[in-house]
Amino acid sequence: MRLYRFLTEVDDAKFCHKVTVALNKGWHLYGSPTYAYDKKEKIMRCGQAVVKDVDGEEYKPGETKLGDW
Repeated sequence: MRLYRFLTEVDDAKFCHKVTVALNKGWHLYGSPTYAYDKKEKIMRCGQAVVKDVDGEEYKPGETKLGDW
């Protein structure tokens, strides 16, 4: 199965750590990072898509917990 996640966080070290954890669990960057201004909170937010292939497993919507992989 191929898994997809979109990681988001405030534009600070937390975002980099979140992406680094995913990379160390075998996820791969998918596309370029994105940035957006959160008008309500008056802060910048980052986003990065990541994907991971898991052989021998079947994706089950609602049951597959992406963070566990």
